[in-house]
Amino acid sequence: MYHARVSHAHAPTHLVSETAIPTKNPAPATTEPTLLKIQEVASELGLTARSIRYYEELGLLSPAARSEGAYRLYDASDVERLRFIKELRDDAGFALAEIGQLLEDEAARGRTRVAFAHTEDPAERRNLLADSLERADRQIGILQAKADRLEAMVRSAQERRARLLARLADLDDGGVGDVR
Repeated sequence: MYHARVSHAHAPTHLVSETAIPTKNPAPATTEPTLLKIQEVASELGLTARSIRYYEELGLLSPAARSEGAYRLYDASDVERLRFIKELRDDAGFALAEIGQLLEDEAARGRTRVAFAHTEDPAERRNLLADSLERADRQIGILQAKADRLEAMVRSAQERRARLLARLADLDDGGVGDVR
C-alpha cells in the first residue's frame, strides 16, 4: 500500500449516486488516501492486472492517480467499482458493454441531480428530467433483457426436468424410459 500525495489529474469525472454502484467522492481528500498498485488490487479481487487494464481501455475504470514512476494507483472507491464490475460480469452475467452503459447512466444520474438542484428554470428542469427518464428506460431495458434471458433458461431447464421425470415414470411403469 502507498500513502502518497498525488495529483488526481488523471482521475475520471467524479461520480455521484445513491445506488449500490461505487462512486468517486466529489470532495477532495483532506488526508492522504491509501493507494494500491494494480497487482495489489488484482490480488485482492481475484482479477488479473490485464483485466483491470482492459476495463480502463473500455472506460469502465480510471485509476485514482499515477505514481511518480507512472504506476497506476487505485483508491478504495476504485477497488469497490472493480468489485461491482466483477460481480455484474461473473455473478449476474452482464456483458462489459452493458456494465459500461449501466455505470454511465448512474454517473449521469448523479450529474443530473446536481444540475437539477442548481437551477430553478422549468425548461432546464424539464430537459434534465427527460434525459433522466430516457436513461432510466435504457436501464430497465438492459435489466429486463437479462431477466428475459434468465427466464428462458429456467423454462428450458424445467422442460428438460419434465422430460427426465417422464422417462423415470416410464421406467417405473415397466417401460424402457424412452419417452418423447
